[in-house]
Order: sequence, then C-alpha cells, then structure tokens
Amino acid sequence: MNGYERITCALRGERPDRVPVMLHNFMMAVREAGCTMRQYRESAEAIAHSYAVAVEKYGYDGILVEIDTSVLAGALGVPVDFPEDMPARCVGRRLERLEDVAGLPPVDVGRYWQVQVWLEAVRLLERQFGDEFFLRGNCDQLPFSLASAMRSMEGWILDISEPEKRTFVEQLLDYCTEATSQFIRLMAGTGAHMVSNGDSPAGPDMVSPRMYREFALPYERKVVECAHACGLPYLLHICGKTDKILEDMLSTGADGLELDYKTSSQLAHDVMKDRAVFVGNIDPSGVLALGTPQLVEEKTRAVLRVFADTPRFILNAGCAIPAVTPPENLRAMIRAARES
Repeated sequence: MNGYERITCALRGERPDRVPVMLHNFMMAVREAGCTMRQYRESAEAIAHSYAVAVEKYGYDGILVEIDTSVLAGALGVPVDFPEDMPARCVGRRLERLEDVAGLPPVDVGRYWQVQVWLEAVRLLERQFGDEFFLRGNCDQLPFSLASAMRSMEGWILDISEPEKRTFVEQLLDYCTEATSQFIRLMAGTGAHMVSNGDSPAGPDMVSPRMYREFALPYERKVVECAHACGLPYLLHICGKTDKILEDMLSTGADGLELDYKTSSQLAHDVMKDRAVFVGNIDPSGVLALGTPQLVEEKTRAVLRVFADTPRFILNAGCAIPAVTPPENLRAMIRAARES
C-alpha cells in the first residue's frame, strides 16, 4: 500500500497494512527545506517543495498543507503581521463594534493573495504525487474562530455573553461561515483528498461547552455539510482538552477528529471507535520537540496500544510540530508506527 491507500483505508474503517502517519509539520518542513516563513507563505512553489522534501525524507503517508491560522482572517480584512521567520498572526480586529457587521462587503476569499498561493500549492503537490500520498488541504479557520479574529477574542466573548446582541452575533457567524465554505469549495477543485479546519478558540480551554454548542457547533456542521457536498471527507481540529465536547464534535458529521495531547486518548477511543477516525495525539512540544527519541517512542507506542483494536486511527502530533523538533524524534515516532 502507498500513503494514499493507507489513509483511505483508515477513513473507510478498513485495516491498512500498517498504521498511517499524517504530519502537521509545516514549520519543520519550512526550516528543513531552507526557506523562511516569508518565502514559504509567498510562494506556492516553495510550499510544495518544502512538503516534497519532508515526505521524501521521512516517508510518511499524508501531507497536511498548511500556511498559518490567519489567512481567512486576512481575507476578511483583519490586520495581519507577516514576520520573516514565524507564521503570520492577527494584530488587530476588523470590527470595532459588532453592530457594524451589516456594513461588511460581500465575502470573496478567492481574491485574497494567500488563498491563491495555498490553493496553487495543493495543485502542485497533486500534480507531483497524484495518489501516491494522501493530500489534506487544510482550509484555515472555522466560523467561531474567524468571528473571534474579526472582533478580537475578548470582544467576541463579551458579544456572545450578551443576549441583546444575539442577532448581530448570528449575522457575523453566517458571514464567517460563507468565508470558510468558499475556501472549502475552492480547495475541492485542487485535487486534495480531504479538507479540514481548526476551531481551537471554540474549545473548552477558551469557552464553556455550553457556548461551544450554542455558537460553534451549528456552524461547524454547516461547513462539514459543505465539504461532503463537494464529495470530500472532512476532518475537524480543536486544540486543548476536548473531553467534554467529544460527542458534540462527532455530531458535526466529521469523518475524523484531530485532537490535542491534552485530550484523553482512551476516552477518545471509547467515544469514537467505529464512528470516526482519530488523528493524533502526540504532544508536539513537550515530547516531539523537547523529548528524547526514547520518550517519543514510549509515548507513541502508548497511543498505538490504545487504538490497536480499530483501523480508524492515523498517527500525528496533537497540533503543529515546532520547527526546532529534532529529526531523530520524528523518525522515532514514525518508526514506532511502522513496527506496530
């Protein structure tokens, strides 16, 4: 089996020949390819080259094409800073007052330069590798997260806490849903095998499960429906400890959940088995970046044991792998999967 076939088997609930590996390694790939983050984000060729170098070097199965977490926010007019050698970051808000949502221009994320770079990078990888490796076209942020960028996290929390603002809150979430859905539809035309988004500001580390269910979950469902309408499987990522919302996340209809190391892998197994693919969840910083190869192997084998009785498992870090991660640690994780 090749990488595409292994991950496709896992998504179907069929047993592949060995545990598939899909890495959230864009920062590490950039550094190992000899690029700066500025060169990477500005060039589809640099992005495709970085992943090609990484997948050839480490021999993993799934390529997660990522730029950063501020592309859609930038497309919607949020001020963004572009450091030379760090991922871009939001540095202001688009809406000083929530009530100004009615005056926003129509959504058209396809005109934004970074969206076009991202899409072209996936096209280049598809042309280079075809169905040899599984291509996951990440599509940045889900509506709750985008709304928090439009208003700032502090302003957004206040907004959703005030019942009298409910109409404006829903208007902004609908606006952000259109932005995310547009990116999904554009990514579906690149040859990507799967699409995904993150919604980490909606997780229990940031807001209550009640707020998640009320203001994030319904819009996540709409995005999943959009992906499925495009004929693509969908993966949902939320950072932090998601134990209290695992059932809710599954109710989105997502084909897989990418979960952080703070989430109990045993609980995730028990909740998700035979229902969706678990993707994760090695600690990217404390274990992969700062640990020894022996610690990496120990933690990897522990997760592999939990999911040994189900094919619905893809090994990954729980979130983005730091650029400074030692290559021998990444190799130790992949080797443990290969030997399981």
